[in-house]
Parts: sequence; structure tokens; C-alpha cells
Amino acid sequence: MIFDSHAHYNDSAFDEDRDRLLASLPDAGIGTVVNIANDIESIGQCLDLAARYPHVYCALGIHPSDCGPLADADTAARTMALLRDKLSDPASRAVAVGEIGLDYYWPEPDRDLERFWFRQQLQMARELVLPVVIHSREAAADTLRILQEEHGEEIGGVIHCFSYGVEMAREFLKLGFYIGIGGVLTFKNARKLKEVAAMVPADRILLETDCPYLAPVPYRGKRNCSLYLPHVVRALSEIRGVREEEIIRITEANARRMYRLD
Repeated sequence: MIFDSHAHYNDSAFDEDRDRLLASLPDAGIGTVVNIANDIESIGQCLDLAARYPHVYCALGIHPSDCGPLADADTAARTMALLRDKLSDPASRAVAVGEIGLDYYWPEPDRDLERFWFRQQLQMARELVLPVVIHSREAAADTLRILQEEHGEEIGGVIHCFSYGVEMAREFLKLGFYIGIGGVLTFKNARKLKEVAAMVPADRILLETDCPYLAPVPYRGKRNCSLYLPHVVRALSEIRGVREEEIIRITEANARRMYRLD
């Protein structure tokens, strides 16, 4: 079954039909979803969804664009203690630290703050023996440098919603990271991603939605959800010249291996 390795079903875009939609996924061929936290508020929301749905797990961390509140020492201490506590608890169904990383598209928060909390959460992941879900936007060089300096090869994880070229993909692959591919693959202007999708070894590809964002064609511009992943499967099948069933099988196996759900 399809494994959606990166979703945000706690987002307000799903307030009207969240429960009905999540309950419908297994019958639609979506076997597993990892719901990803991004800020302090979303930690509890992601834990709640993972507790209520047997096919939903969660990742807990602070997104670079949401790390501004961590400039306050007390807030930072409470947040890191909460993350450590929940990530250490098998009952929480938390399978990764994320999403964390760097986002240089927006001028705030301060980039030094982003880099500091990226390192702090990488170090926590290593201590807890958990993979990381990495957000990297217009920050390829710094993301790679920090992963190299923090020995990311000892941690493992995925560069989600991959947006760089083949050469940068090769550098992340050298560190043992997976490449997350979603709806952007179906866009006409996604030349770089299509080249990456053709090059990445089969055992290093993950499917993701990043929903409610980045819906594939023919739903581009609308709210995304896991039900649309077959369109990404089809595009990946055409690019790599393999059957859709094989794309589903290998990406599910990859996700289960990366999230240590084997």
C-alpha cells in the first residue's frame, strides 16, 4: 500500500473533514501516514492524531520558519524537554525528529537562530536514535555543511520535498539520506526534480504529499491529501520505466526502513 511519508493533517485546511478523510485512507490504498509537526502547538495535535488512527504515526520537531519563539530561553527549554519526553515514549508513536532544517526563502527568523536549532535537533535525534525529516529551502549549501559537520550519516533521514538538482542530491545520498518526492514531480516546470527522480537509487526514494500543500496535477492549486498520491506514483513510474505497483512496493519498504517500522 502507499506510504505517505510526510503530511500535515493537523493543518486547519482539514478542519471540516479531517476525521472522515483520515478514516477513509486505508480503503483507498493508503496504508500508512507520518504526520509531521512544525511548531510548538502542532506537537500535541500530531500526537493526538497518531493516538487515534492506527495507520498514522508522527514526527516531532520545530520547523526553521517557526523557531523564532525558541529565542526565549525558557520557551526553548520547555519545548526541548517536551520533544525529548514525547520522542522517547514508544506510546507516542513518534518515529522521527522533524521537520527541522533551514529555510532561507523568508528573511525571518534570524538565520543564526535557524542554524542553531537545526544543530540542536540533529543532536537530539542522534541521542534518541531517531531519523530526521529535513526541510531545506534555498539553503542547500548550509544544509549539507551542517549535516556533514554533525555527522548526519550517523543519524539518517530524508530531505523532504526535494527541490535541488542532481549534484546536490548525490551529496545528500552520500550521507545516506532519502529523497522525498511529491506532487511537484507532476508539474510541467519540474525539470530538475524529474532528473533527480530518474537518478536516485530505487531504495532511496520516499513518496510524500506535504499536504495540504503542493497538490499534483490535475489538482494543482487545490488542497492536497494522500488520496492524490497515485498521480505521483504514475509520474514516477513513467520517469523510471517501472510498473506503478513496483513504485508503491519499494517506496513503502523504503519508508518503513527509514522510520524503523520494519
